[in-house]
Amino acid sequence: MSLETARLSLTPASPAHILTLMEQPERFEQMAGFPADAGLLEMYASEDVSPEWIAALRLAPEPDPWRHGFFIVHRGDRAAIGSAGFKGPPDPNGTVEIAYGIAPRFEGQGYATEAAAALVSFAFDAAAVELVCAHTLPTANASTRVLTKCGFRHVASVVDPDDGPVWRWERGR
Repeated sequence: MSLETARLSLTPASPAHILTLMEQPERFEQMAGFPADAGLLEMYASEDVSPEWIAALRLAPEPDPWRHGFFIVHRGDRAAIGSAGFKGPPDPNGTVEIAYGIAPRFEGQGYATEAAAALVSFAFDAAAVELVCAHTLPTANASTRVLTKCGFRHVASVVDPDDGPVWRWERGR
């Protein structure tokens, strides 16, 4: 169940593919069926990836878009140029948080906007989702432009337990 945009396919990220990318990147293309841009490996190898998420990934039997997200595959290059997903399934209030990242050499070309818009559509296709939120650094930047283009509005400055001070963005159904 890929999500299709004008230039991208958001392909569900299986736990096995993510772990292979992180631990044996030379095997990723053979296993996934498409290569990964070097910048994608750096995103998953980052210290921003929580050890708890990796531990849960090791126990997961199959892809789960709410927990593992999607590889952003550039249709023209047939290569994974980023990742997009959610920070978990809808909470009891019907809220999900999106996150996305594009490999550096593909930034500034509208791919993050396409991927974020696809995530929003996917979320609102689920009856349980009433609100999609996102957090950005507390300053105008590429992510704030992406979210504005996708219909989000800045609603507050908050302190995220993992990221510190951030701006909260929301888009309702």
